[in-house]
Amino acid sequence: MHPYQFFKKGLFMNRKNRYVKSSYTLGKFKRELPLHLMILPGLILVFIFSYVPMAGLTMAFQNFIPSKGLFGEQKWIGLENFNFIFHLPGFTRALRNTVIIAFWKILLGLAVPIIFALLLNEVHSRKVHRVVQTIVYLPYFMSWVILSGILVDILSANGIVNETLKSLGMNPVFFLGDNRYFRWTSIWSDVWKNFGYGAIVYLAAILGIDTELYEAAQIDGANRWKQTWHVTLPGMRMIVILMLVLSLGNVLNAGFDQIFNLYSPAVYESGDIIDTFVYRMGVLDAQYGPATAVGLFKSIISTIFISISYILAYRLADYRIF
Repeated sequence: MHPYQFFKKGLFMNRKNRYVKSSYTLGKFKRELPLHLMILPGLILVFIFSYVPMAGLTMAFQNFIPSKGLFGEQKWIGLENFNFIFHLPGFTRALRNTVIIAFWKILLGLAVPIIFALLLNEVHSRKVHRVVQTIVYLPYFMSWVILSGILVDILSANGIVNETLKSLGMNPVFFLGDNRYFRWTSIWSDVWKNFGYGAIVYLAAILGIDTELYEAAQIDGANRWKQTWHVTLPGMRMIVILMLVLSLGNVLNAGFDQIFNLYSPAVYESGDIIDTFVYRMGVLDAQYGPATAVGLFKSIISTIFISISYILAYRLADYRIF
């Protein structure tokens, strides 16, 4: 029998080379065809902007000369670009800053939304609940271009924060121009932008907890704090573990949009990350081979962490992609 006939009858071959019944038939495929066509434009865009540019990864192993073109006769130099970037002091600094900033963003980006969701869950007024939730959720919809302009105005030497400090007899703080403060300014501003979105996820998890558990805890004499500790937090455990392990894939993503719009040469020591380092090396200095090598190095490490995070998500939270 032709393979198409097996597919039409809903049969497929398993690992033992035996045809077994499948729940996916030709009729089901025809019914779902409009859904497949709906995702086709997205697949085309992903192919054009994500897969086609991967041909440029060859520059990481070449002494790339732009005048010869991407598919011209470029000189292959093996791993020399990687050896070059690994010995650059700026790369070590950027890698260290990336890991530190990303680590604190992941940690605080997990803790702050959980705490806020627990506090907001104690608000019984639905009107106040909605107003507060809308206010904290609003920055998530703004781009870093807009938010960076707002932060620059607020945190500048003549901004409202420093003017307030001066009025209290304190010295002004150069949040965006001092290496002692820039890293934490970028971390907390990122938390401020995104914690409203995370809080919605945890609020949804809290609403999914059986109310009978709270009633049973109240009968046993548990106050609101003990109910939170023994009922609410255990009920949120799986979603917290899931969000944590999935965030491991961002360990080398410290936020290019944010850092690029906030940093300056004065804070390269504490604020320069891999993405901004690649930008300056590739776009400004035209060192395309080494810049591609840095980007490829980051992509490989990120892929490893993403793979590990999905394995942990499956083992700890029973989360599956497919």
